[in-house]
Amino acid sequence: QVLLTESGGGLVQAGGSLRPSCAASEQTFSRYAMGWFRQAPGTPRQFVAAISYSGSRSYYAPSVKGRFTISRDNAKNTVYLQMNSLKYEDTAVYYCAAGLSTSDWYANYYSENAYSYWGQGTQVTVSS
Repeated sequence: QVLLTESGGGLVQAGGSLRPSCAASEQTFSRYAMGWFRQAPGTPRQFVAAISYSGSRSYYAPSVKGRFTISRDNAKNTVYLQMNSLKYEDTAVYYCAAGLSTSDWYANYYSENAYSYWGQGTQVTVSS
């Protein structure tokens, strides 16, 4: 069982930055690939970014590429999402997720089905 706890959300003006983080309870954190998803009210949860177990590979949704950066610190069992140039439409609850690093994950990193564990979410609100 991997427990994931997000923090670092908040309220920011358009054009500003936030850096949510996600701490994992599992000491074998480095075995897991990690992802960030988001869900705005009345919409399905959508993929934002993902990072391989080692941090050598990262993937982004087109809507955030060039503005968001995912990173991880395996020594601290933590994954981060640096969000710059925030837009009103980035407003959502942001969830981190963990999935075992397998070939299936690399083929499906953008899908919720590639992840076994989820955090409780952190609210990000961007005012226009």
